[in-house]
Amino acid sequence: MRRLIAQLARFGVVGAIGFVVDTGLFNLLRATVLSPDDVHAGPFIAKVISTIVAIFVNWMGNRYWTFRDQRRSVATREGIEFVVVSLGGMVISLGCLGLSHYVFGFTSALADNISGNVIGLVLGTAFRFWLYKVWVYHPDRTERQPADETTGTTSTTGTSSTTSTTPTSAAPATATTER
Repeated sequence: MRRLIAQLARFGVVGAIGFVVDTGLFNLLRATVLSPDDVHAGPFIAKVISTIVAIFVNWMGNRYWTFRDQRRSVATREGIEFVVVSLGGMVISLGCLGLSHYVFGFTSALADNISGNVIGLVLGTAFRFWLYKVWVYHPDRTERQPADETTGTTSTTGTSSTTSTTPTSAAPATATTER
């Protein structure tokens, strides 16, 4: 429980930094080049841009701090999964903004911030933390060593898989389990 609380605290700090980046950039864009007076879909486009930038900031913080003990040695797959989950959170935030701004007609900067950066953020954060914890950075999916090409054995925390179909004369490889 203590480890989970510490992890939640780190996730919160990274999220707070991402929130500042997201909200600051959203408001800057909405007030300038993507003003709803000049661009009808301005708030929506501003939210997409600000969220994408915040996703990158959050990935770096979560990969190297929040989930540092669970990150994979190869960042590509982890990064793709992180982006997929983050885009899901962005859809939640955009849905809140879209409903408020375009369906209910609450078009002020305050209404856009409450719907996209408060309500959308809370719902999206719960969604992202849960999927980061159970999918992207799940301990059983974290590779500790690359696959041994001669035996096809991979060593992962909690699991091992053998894909070799040809017998070898070498001693059988074993996976270590760390709990």
